Amino acid sequence: MNILNKRTKNNKIYLKPYTVYYRNYDNIRLENCFYASDAYEARTLAMEFNKYIHDHPNSIDLIRCEN
Repeated sequence: MNILNKRTKNNKIYLKPYTVYYRNYDNIRLENCFYASDAYEARTLAMEFNKYIHDHPNSIDLIRCEN
């Protein structure tokens, strides 16, 4: 999904802070933070920028909007 298509009436893009929590192979909970328009986009960004999440997408435990 392209964030350039997510515009409001006044033509501004609104991104919110999301924290993506995941567990590594030792079952230790880690987190990454992203600005995204929704939780799905935060998940996509996490998979793009974190090799472990990319290789193990089911390791994501929680995606929380921090607003």
